[in-house]
Amino acid sequence: MATQGSPAVARHRLRLALRKAREAKDLTQGEVAASLDWSLSKLQRIEGGENSISATDTRALLQILGVTDGPTVEALVNDARQARKRSTWDEPRFREFLTPAMKALVEFESHARVIRAFQTVLVPGPLQTPELARHVISSWSDELSEEERAVRLEFRLSRRQVLARPQPPAYLVALDQSVLYRDVGGPAVFASQLRQLLADLRGGRIELRIVPFRVPAIVALGLPFSVMSLDGDDDSVLYRESHLVDELVTTPEKVRRHLQLFDLLWQQSFSKEESERLLEERVARLLEAPDQAPTRST
Repeated sequence: MATQGSPAVARHRLRLALRKAREAKDLTQGEVAASLDWSLSKLQRIEGGENSISATDTRALLQILGVTDGPTVEALVNDARQARKRSTWDEPRFREFLTPAMKALVEFESHARVIRAFQTVLVPGPLQTPELARHVISSWSDELSEEERAVRLEFRLSRRQVLARPQPPAYLVALDQSVLYRDVGGPAVFASQLRQLLADLRGGRIELRIVPFRVPAIVALGLPFSVMSLDGDDDSVLYRESHLVDELVTTPEKVRRHLQLFDLLWQQSFSKEESERLLEERVARLLEAPDQAPTRST
């Protein structure tokens, strides 16, 4: 499912522009809020991307910040309008079952120029085959209703469309070596998944590196994360997930730290050729397995 416009991206773009303009004028948030008779918390939430802002308030704020160039003002006002709209994933049948971070994630994936994904347990969601995704989602049957699992599966499978964009992102994937030996879904399903990764790698849709066991655990065993960069590394957002919690992070210091961590992992990974060879060898072993039945997740 394609994302028609992007409220999350528009809000992100607007908040960065407003903060940059304020800093260029050497004004504090308190000074700007006082000039507009706003509460400090209102401006903080706008700059933090937590709240949207009306077109009228945007024009007033830009005037205080000295942004008067006509096209620039109109572009930012349009961003303010777009940020207040609902995305496809805000439709009633999805809204109840997707977290705010999930809905924003797919919007940023749809607009990113570079995506960096590090995984310690599973193949990243956009790269999962339908069979593997279905198996992973079904393992949550004790905690998610059938309807919720169906929505989550539809959402996950839709994310692969990021690779089919007219101008797809540079998609960099770092997989901990242990992922290769966790045959989720059973040998047949997981072998098919690894063959899909090989096809994506050879087709130039992704760049992939395997992070060796020898990389210190303190470096390699953090939470899985993805960083989506829109117009450069300085314009990036971070998505992190654990067993029950996910979050979208825009704090510059945290995003920068994860970019540095990804670069470190990438540098210490096996080469492209060696990573491809490891995938091929694992597929061969899986296809030799006597029991091809899916394994039950616990």
